[in-house]
Amino acid sequence: MSVAPEDVPVRDAATVVLLRDSADGVEAWLLTRVRQMVFAAGMTVFPGGRVDDADASLPMIGGDLTLFAARSDCDEATARALIGAAVRETFEETGVLLTVPSADLSGARADVERGQVSFGELLRGNELAVDAQAVRPWSRWVTPVGEVRRYDTRFFVAALPDSAEAQDLTDESSEASWVPVAAAVEQAQRGERKVLPPTMMTLASLLPFPTVAEVLAASESRSLDPIRPALQVGEDGTVSVALPDGTVLALPPGMF
Repeated sequence: MSVAPEDVPVRDAATVVLLRDSADGVEAWLLTRVRQMVFAAGMTVFPGGRVDDADASLPMIGGDLTLFAARSDCDEATARALIGAAVRETFEETGVLLTVPSADLSGARADVERGQVSFGELLRGNELAVDAQAVRPWSRWVTPVGEVRRYDTRFFVAALPDSAEAQDLTDESSEASWVPVAAAVEQAQRGERKVLPPTMMTLASLLPFPTVAEVLAASESRSLDPIRPALQVGEDGTVSVALPDGTVLALPPGMF
């Protein structure tokens, strides 16, 4: 039995824009999702995914959950779960741990992704806690009506920890690498990189900042009001989304 587009449930999700400084400016870790995925197949994305029930109970330290909850218009339990999901997904998809103290447990990443050990068990067994200060809220996007899956996604920015290395590890991506933000935007504009509007707009929003430190500082004043794009289908069958500010962005062919 099919579900009406307006009845598709909206699930909480978290995405992390993992950043590092380079001679070519700020770089972001970008993944290309495998074409077998139900949602955003073949798209360039940031590490991230749906919030799990266990994310709210992860050991956590630092940050201001009360402030984040207020800015995000959610309760503190949801705020905690979103931050937990952000750190867990970053580990599952890159092997990078955003914890206190810092650690390299990338060898256990596959076990966590396969469910052989929970992320919480891994942290507690190694006396680690999620570093809530490491992931800074950047924006919030809600998948438009008409998608087969819908998410209320909070985008975070985070700096690659010293001595950590992001790795191309997850089975959900066909490739992953560091890409200068400016280059990624240019590639998308030329059609060489397929991106969804939230990814494109997030990359573009990072262009004014020459260093990761400046990105993190700017996160404190970012609006976290939900951005709700609306799907539009042209007479020729092309699909685009209209943003609340009137901007219209074309979606890559084959999305629907």
